[in-house]
Amino acid sequence: MPIKTFRPYTQSRRQMSVSDFSDITKVSPEKSLIKIVKKKGGRNNTGQVMVRFRGGGRKRFYRIIDFKRNKFGVPAKVIAIEYDPNRSSRIALLEYQDGEKRYIIQPLGVNVGDSLMSGPEAEIRSGNSLPLANIPVGSFVHNLELVVGKGGQLVRSAGVAAQLLAKEGDFAHIRMPSGEVRLIRIDCYATIGQVGNLDHENIVIGSAGRSRHMGRKPHVRGTAMNSVDHPHGGGRGKSKGNNQPRSPWNQPAKGFKTRSKKVWDWMILSHRNKVRK
Repeated sequence: MPIKTFRPYTQSRRQMSVSDFSDITKVSPEKSLIKIVKKKGGRNNTGQVMVRFRGGGRKRFYRIIDFKRNKFGVPAKVIAIEYDPNRSSRIALLEYQDGEKRYIIQPLGVNVGDSLMSGPEAEIRSGNSLPLANIPVGSFVHNLELVVGKGGQLVRSAGVAAQLLAKEGDFAHIRMPSGEVRLIRIDCYATIGQVGNLDHENIVIGSAGRSRHMGRKPHVRGTAMNSVDHPHGGGRGKSKGNNQPRSPWNQPAKGFKTRSKKVWDWMILSHRNKVRK
């Protein structure tokens, strides 16, 4: 997927880049696989803002993605590659032999006309979904389950892949894209291959207006606020009032450990920071 750049006829166009969408084969989504999702603007069910600087943006439908891949033993043909505004990866539209259609995350190298299958007996090839017990050691996988039958929760962004390092008893050793090595049950399903749309990380937003179009409002510095809004606010000039860097809720922002110890931490064999802190 090549990246498209522009002549610098404005300052925002100078750095801006977009995908040329040459890999897209179908423009409009499948009507039976979309639903309307109301925007929340970063608010929870009580109306309190839980995520700051969210709001506005273009209206968009949610594409229903089949993360479970639980139609075992039924071949499916890829009939379209589509853009999904809700995620960084492309999505592939599958049509099964019985006529049912489902969306999946497009693996790298999977194109229109390819045949895919899920289940323990599926062939070892990119796009097929199998239990970790049936996948060869050293293979790269994505759309990885954490709980058997719940559907893929890990490794779903554009260009990422996890590697199956070993199998030991009821667990498989998986190296995540972050470098973390963790245990996952071998009866959990994963899709073979790497997620497509590798050039997504090279796209430059380039302008504030384009960011607003995505529903992201300006991220305001704490020192630019009033003292009632942030611990760094107020004062004379550009000063945070001799305060240590902290969040709006007065929690230290640099070097303070906030991660709590979970009951499943024993499943993490090697942390992404190499040395556990």
